[in-house]
Amino acid sequence: MTGVDAAGEPLSRWTAVETIGRGVQEAPALKTGFGLTLALAMVGAAGRLSLPILVQQSVDRGFRDGQVDVGLITTFALIALGAVAIGTVCQRTAVKRLGTRSEEALYALRVRLFEHIHRLSIADHNEEKKGALVARVTGDVETLAQFFSWGALAWLLEGTLMLMVASVMLAYDWILALVAFVVAAPLGFVLHRVQRHLVRAYDRARVDNAQVLTSVSEVISGAETLRVYGAGDRYAAITKQHSHQRSNSFIKAGTIGAFLFPSGEVFSVLTVSSVVTVGLLRGPDSGLTAGAMIGFVFLTYRFLEPIAQFTEVIDQTQTAVAGLRRVLGILEIPVGPPEPARPVHIPAGKLDIDIDHVTFAYRSRSDDDEPPVLIDVTAHLPAGQQVAMVGETGSGKTTLGRLVARLADPTAGVVRIGGVPLTQVANAELRTRLVVVPQEPFLFDGTIASNLGFARPALSLADIERAVLELGLGDWLESLPDGLDTEVGQRGSALSAGERQLVALVRASLVDPDVLVLDEATSSVDALTEVRLTRALDKLAAGRTTISIAHRLSTAARADRVLVLEHGRLVQDGPHAELVAAPGPYARMYEAWVAATSTTD
Repeated sequence: MTGVDAAGEPLSRWTAVETIGRGVQEAPALKTGFGLTLALAMVGAAGRLSLPILVQQSVDRGFRDGQVDVGLITTFALIALGAVAIGTVCQRTAVKRLGTRSEEALYALRVRLFEHIHRLSIADHNEEKKGALVARVTGDVETLAQFFSWGALAWLLEGTLMLMVASVMLAYDWILALVAFVVAAPLGFVLHRVQRHLVRAYDRARVDNAQVLTSVSEVISGAETLRVYGAGDRYAAITKQHSHQRSNSFIKAGTIGAFLFPSGEVFSVLTVSSVVTVGLLRGPDSGLTAGAMIGFVFLTYRFLEPIAQFTEVIDQTQTAVAGLRRVLGILEIPVGPPEPARPVHIPAGKLDIDIDHVTFAYRSRSDDDEPPVLIDVTAHLPAGQQVAMVGETGSGKTTLGRLVARLADPTAGVVRIGGVPLTQVANAELRTRLVVVPQEPFLFDGTIASNLGFARPALSLADIERAVLELGLGDWLESLPDGLDTEVGQRGSALSAGERQLVALVRASLVDPDVLVLDEATSSVDALTEVRLTRALDKLAAGRTTISIAHRLSTAARADRVLVLEHGRLVQDGPHAELVAAPGPYARMYEAWVAATSTTD
């Protein structure tokens, strides 16, 4: 399973090399045609290598006995011009191919990430911080995009150049080549040590960045609540603290990264000086000609030239690997509920529901099960029955509703719809036969019509208006300033809580399901909206198997049957009148509710 970092975020268990390999598996466009791209990069590197070699040839063969062979030098110059031109074309082609493949890979990775996040269970979405998910899709993927725009090109072009230059240096003079390699070798050790600290620093920085996004998201989303309670300054201070932590983390990572650049410069000077010194000490008797010595110095510069750039590339690479590791950490979370291998169709017509010895416990990121929120719940709900589930906060009624809707699967036991276990029903079919209306429905920025139409895109505006009228909401529709074209605002902010619930009820009616799971939201609404909600709920539930997660006992009183949950157990089951008359939790709840209502009145 996936591990967690200091902030509880999922992390991949792979090393850096394994992370890159896994990333290529998730985005196969990266390896498509990579052999040809690498070959073009090598031809481009050969074009750049031609200059030191041709300089050596010009010195050794173009200058003899005090004479200058202009024709030979001109020939070498033309050869160099042609080699550079061919190398440039090949190099640009390689860059274009890599850029195209990387964009295709990033597109595929974004789509894969979006699809995976939307397939995660509700339990995962509840545990996962929304700002962190946004950071995965935006910040971390954008980090990869920045890497491909520069870092990946450096590895392809400068990496091939360094390897080819090293080979040519050995062919020229293996002693001088070894001198250059030995003097430059400690740089690798220094970089390795620094990189270990750099990886940890950037991982911490990414965590703090996600925390800032979460804080900002909460402050913006909860602006109204913060203003009502005058808590804006407090949460602004918390956001400021998180921003300060993020700033310190990135400063620390940047400081460590800044140490890499001067390290490369120092070793470059030492390497060139050592090569020149050893070459002069060996003298002409070593067989190294003047041209070869000059050419070798040029090759040494060619070999060391990318090192300064690579110190920055390694910095960016570590950031990209950290981002990729966190993206893969999300992709490692098992999707839920999973699709059945061989789906079984739900019978046509009205549907009954069986809850058979169901136990459920949420699973934490550390793979340890939390204490169960439902314990051995069993109930049979006949087709067409109106059932209310009641209980104190934390009794498990909302969780049981989610299990019936298969937003999560039981830890033990089974839930059946129409006699078919939910785990054997295709998710697409289940969503057409069963609809959940949440307590706080989500509305997308746009019109009421657009928020209703996405449930069934083929329906016309007239069909949508007919559905509104069938639920008895014609007076509400007429009260809207622009009817169905009324803008709802971001997350439905232009509508009241009750109006958002009305939109959700109409949206559910357009799907025309056989089973409804309703999370009641009639509290804290004005009297007229409550009347409209009650009327619409009654019309929507008529003839359908309906489970209402009741927060007000007036809803339970209208139901055919009441299920009472307490501490995760089903403790009472029966009609409202019988449960009120019998001693037990429901009677106590009802008495308390009546007393509270009377006091309010």
